[in-house]
Amino acid sequence: MNLMIAILFYLATLFFVVGLFHRIRVYASTPAPLKIPTTPAPTTTGGVVLRMTREVVFFESLFKANLWTWAMGWMFHAGMALVLMRHLRYFTEPVWGWVVLIQPFGIYAGIAMLIGLCGLWTRRLFVERIRYISTPSDHLMLLLLIGIVSSGLLMQFFVHTDVIAVKNYFQGLLNFNIQPLPVDITLALHLLSVVMLLVIFPISKLLHAPGVFFSPTRNQTDNPRENRHLSTWAAKLESEK
Repeated sequence: MNLMIAILFYLATLFFVVGLFHRIRVYASTPAPLKIPTTPAPTTTGGVVLRMTREVVFFESLFKANLWTWAMGWMFHAGMALVLMRHLRYFTEPVWGWVVLIQPFGIYAGIAMLIGLCGLWTRRLFVERIRYISTPSDHLMLLLLIGIVSSGLLMQFFVHTDVIAVKNYFQGLLNFNIQPLPVDITLALHLLSVVMLLVIFPISKLLHAPGVFFSPTRNQTDNPRENRHLSTWAAKLESEK
């Protein structure tokens, strides 16, 4: 089991990294032939940076669109960010000081993640217009995330596992020196679910995470009169004339 999970993590991480970089390369190389920022839009590069920061950190457009969805979505994403940072303790030795400081908050961030995910799934189940456009993969993705968070919370509050052994295992993976994992079915389900998420991420709607940075409606300045907009291929053709 130790060897199987190790191999799965190596393969899933490779697929995740290669797949993610491939999709980012595709996004970056896709031409934007039109100037289409969503108005009111900033007219300077600094304004675009500020707008993107508000969008990524605070979900500004979602806040303006639907407060209930915004609350559930922001709760999940903020909780996830804190939980991921908390998990750095398994990969660092000695553990960084700021990671130690956020440990107590990271526990409750997992609860916030679960509440946010359940709220988002409830929305897909009971809001008619959202249910109409939801596909089986949308529901399965939410179930996978709920399973990962639930198994993590189970190990935190009810079915405790040997976190020292878990840390040794993952530090061993980093050094290609496989260590024994605790015999714990909840831990095994948690890790296998994470492996599945790593594989699914580059080929799913979760790609909105990097994709938001390449959205022309968000990353373009509203200055069509001051500067003529040319996509890369159009500029190349014009230079050859």
